[in-house]
Amino acid sequence: MPAPKKKASADSTKEGKAPAKASKSTPPLSNAQKAQNKLAKLGLRSDMDLALHLPLRYEDETQVISIHDASLRGTQVVQVEGIVSKSDIQFRPRRQLVVTITDDSGPLVMRFVNFYGSQAKQLSEGVRVRVRGELRHGFFGAEMVHPTYKVVLEGAPLPTALTPVYPAGEGLSQAYLRKAIGGALSRINWRDTLPPAMLEELKLGGFESSIRLLHNPPTDVDEYALEERSHPAWIRMKFDELLAQQLSLKRAQAARRARNASALPTIGKISRAFIKQLPFKLTGAQQRVLAEIRHDLQESFPMQRLLQGDVGSGKTVVAAVAAAQAIDSGFQAVLMAPTEILADQHFRKIAAWMEPLGVKVAWLTGSLKKKEKAEANALIESGEARLVIGTHALIQDNVQFQKLGLVIVDEQHRFGVGQRLALRNKARDADADISAMPSATQTVPHQLMMSATPIPRTLAMTYYADLEVSVIDELPPGRTPIVTRTIDQNRREEVIARVHANALEGRQVYWVCPLIEESEALQLQTATDTYSMLAEALPDLRIGLVHGRLKQAEKQDVMDAFSRGEIHVLVATTVIEVGVDVPNASLMVIEHAERFGLSQLHQLRGRVGRGAAASACILLYQSPLGGTAKQRLMTMRETADGFEIARRDLEIRGPGEFLGARQSGEALLRFADLATDQWLVEKARNLAQTLLQNEDAIVDAHLQRWLGGKEDFLKV
Repeated sequence: MPAPKKKASADSTKEGKAPAKASKSTPPLSNAQKAQNKLAKLGLRSDMDLALHLPLRYEDETQVISIHDASLRGTQVVQVEGIVSKSDIQFRPRRQLVVTITDDSGPLVMRFVNFYGSQAKQLSEGVRVRVRGELRHGFFGAEMVHPTYKVVLEGAPLPTALTPVYPAGEGLSQAYLRKAIGGALSRINWRDTLPPAMLEELKLGGFESSIRLLHNPPTDVDEYALEERSHPAWIRMKFDELLAQQLSLKRAQAARRARNASALPTIGKISRAFIKQLPFKLTGAQQRVLAEIRHDLQESFPMQRLLQGDVGSGKTVVAAVAAAQAIDSGFQAVLMAPTEILADQHFRKIAAWMEPLGVKVAWLTGSLKKKEKAEANALIESGEARLVIGTHALIQDNVQFQKLGLVIVDEQHRFGVGQRLALRNKARDADADISAMPSATQTVPHQLMMSATPIPRTLAMTYYADLEVSVIDELPPGRTPIVTRTIDQNRREEVIARVHANALEGRQVYWVCPLIEESEALQLQTATDTYSMLAEALPDLRIGLVHGRLKQAEKQDVMDAFSRGEIHVLVATTVIEVGVDVPNASLMVIEHAERFGLSQLHQLRGRVGRGAAASACILLYQSPLGGTAKQRLMTMRETADGFEIARRDLEIRGPGEFLGARQSGEALLRFADLATDQWLVEKARNLAQTLLQNEDAIVDAHLQRWLGGKEDFLKV
């Protein structure tokens, strides 16, 4: 048995000595400090932050109706008031607090499955409560489950306005938020950032009156317009938010142009030899975007260009030619990809093009052994490696470039803003503070971002106002159209038979399993089960399996065998979503297709159709389908145009998820909706241009009000 812990001695107590741990402990936080910390987690640090924390919705607590009348209205939210006539804790069918209240018209039962002991004491017999919730008709009559309630005195006045309901974090009650916001509204400087003449011209309401109305709407307000966010007060908030975004992005663009970048003017021996050795001719679209990139690289301010192109449009070769220009000009280039499989595909393809020309290409990923990483770092730091390809490992502190001139980021939406910024700052003399205006000696590398997820024009104008955008809108000749079919899981045997026939004809097959509930363990199990099922059903075929938990070397062995045609069917998780290029693969089966987003489905489908054989994509789904899943699968059947798919994806998901906003940690737009507010984007963009030319004071005030210190992330 372990020895018992010793108590503090009497002597030490007499001397007033506290135990060692106590002397080091920090004083407990007060309730006010705890609340402030919770507000800070929501980004609410200043009075203006609180003022701009606008309601999600409103509740009508301005009237009370009798329990009898409420029960006649069917299933809807109502407010009643009564006296607690019975309150007890029941244990069947499960532990719950059951409270009966009564008014002159009859009784109502309230049920609380999750409750605190304090609630049971608070809702004791004889207490008058005002209750709001969805009234239903249960076995014992009218009832509400987990309604909101408050203890009131008889004759207590009702609110005269709709009650706002705010976005709230854990431990923040609506009552506390309302009080904190009310206090903030009494302290802030209400001076409008836009002058009266401008508001009149734009037909916008005042800032103070709009804010106050949204927090405390009067009884005669148009409730529908308020809920739909089409009320003039909401229009003012949306416009201000869009204006702040446009001002920030355009300022970021101006600040970038004020920076120094090393001009990369030379289209020399390596560039010319690179294009000459290619076994194909660049498409007209590739030549057009290459001319745009080459022009930017010759400037002495940093290029910030987004290269968009549908799956298989040939973005990689354009990026490689851009890297050749950097190398010809005496600089290093780096390409960062989000996964090792994609980075490896880039490395193999580009190294095969570059190394015969005498260009040393380094490879750096997290899975390399310590000695291999050290060797790669030495090549990078010495400048011997002119081109570096890898994953997130490139942004580690110990990776230093001798002379970095061009940064290429593939699938840029998969990286957080901070990660892209860290790579850009790998240039030795890059300024880490992107919010500061640069001096003449500070330089940053040129940056080319690539995406196979096309951004719809309206979204690009809004979120990439500081970027130049190049679009490869033409596929290379020889790409075969892909026929897409949706098939219920119940017809799985038919699909397996088709896989077998496809393999017997000498073609290869991908069978992709989904990410389920964000669980890698479940995803792995799904892939493993599918692998076993296919191996048993198709004993005469060679089945391969690749997933995220395999070591990189094991993954690469399987992928190499598939590329050589030694594996008929490759069962995979979404690790093969981008970058995999096996021309002999002509059939793609996507398991539980309803669980994937449109962008993922389009990317996966793009793994086939790369050769001369007719190709097909089968979307296996589990019925019944929800509305969103139906929309996605219908879109995949109807079109293979990545830009049309992106447009529909934006409609379904909204801009935040479409652009991967979660990775930046900041919401893209809180109030404006690009699906309905595009007319406001145009107005905001036009005004932003005018203000930046003539009204610095207005610009500063507006950005301070809406963004505070959050501008930096918009500048990369």
